[in-house]
Amino acid sequence: MTTTPRRCPAVRQRPRPLCRPCCGIALDLGSSRTRAWIAGRGLILDVPTAAFPGGGTVRPSRRAAGLDATATARMLDRLLGHRLPRLARPLVVVVAPVLDGVAYRAGARTAVEVLRPRSVLTVPGARAIALAAGVDLSHPRLVVDVGAQLTEVVLLSDGAVTDARRAALGTADLGTVAPARIGEAVADMVTAMLRQDRTPLTSDALLRGVLLAGGGALRPELVHDLARRLDAPLRPVPAPHTAAVRGAALLLDAAHRHPATTGTVPPPEPAG
Repeated sequence: MTTTPRRCPAVRQRPRPLCRPCCGIALDLGSSRTRAWIAGRGLILDVPTAAFPGGGTVRPSRRAAGLDATATARMLDRLLGHRLPRLARPLVVVVAPVLDGVAYRAGARTAVEVLRPRSVLTVPGARAIALAAGVDLSHPRLVVDVGAQLTEVVLLSDGAVTDARRAALGTADLGTVAPARIGEAVADMVTAMLRQDRTPLTSDALLRGVLLAGGGALRPELVHDLARRLDAPLRPVPAPHTAAVRGAALLLDAAHRHPATTGTVPPPEPAG
């Protein structure tokens, strides 16, 4: 008779690492589009931002009204719940509009709980865009993000937000307003930055070139008008409509490799 050897209960399998490539998500919860990047798989979602309670349609995020955490959680569960491995505890990086502040970040963290995250990080949208563009963040950078419903102008210094302005205009308004109206709003915000900046940061950033992202960067008439009004080099970011989520994905990758996440500890430096 053949017997099957039994595993000794004292012998344990090697534990799986806490951080697996499949357990990371970068999210851009835009007012018009929701985009998701899963580590190891790339951009898996680029869909309208909408939840469907009781057969109706609810927009979780509109203009500067903030984020509806309940509707956003419902949307994320529908779009991503079935795409994650069973019992996965993903690390999640969420792009946050610069001027929506603590309330937006708190709402995003609440909504993302539906994905059972191990940890949730937020990153300002302008910083994510600059990372996706691959620019040197040790120098001042000016980022213009023309979205569907909002346009933000953000000054970065050493990668941190130094100044930020917003206009309640975007590409969704181009059916009723001329592209020149958005260009004028951006020029006004940049001018206000220059006037209030007691340092050379804003002027240095303009000399280095303005980073342009969002769906507006795909509109040639808008890009031409902005370049004329700003009188500065204008650099549309490659694939500008997905720049924010790609920048968040870069942060996600860096977080996965951080010793605090991998469980590894760097060797001590040799004594003097």
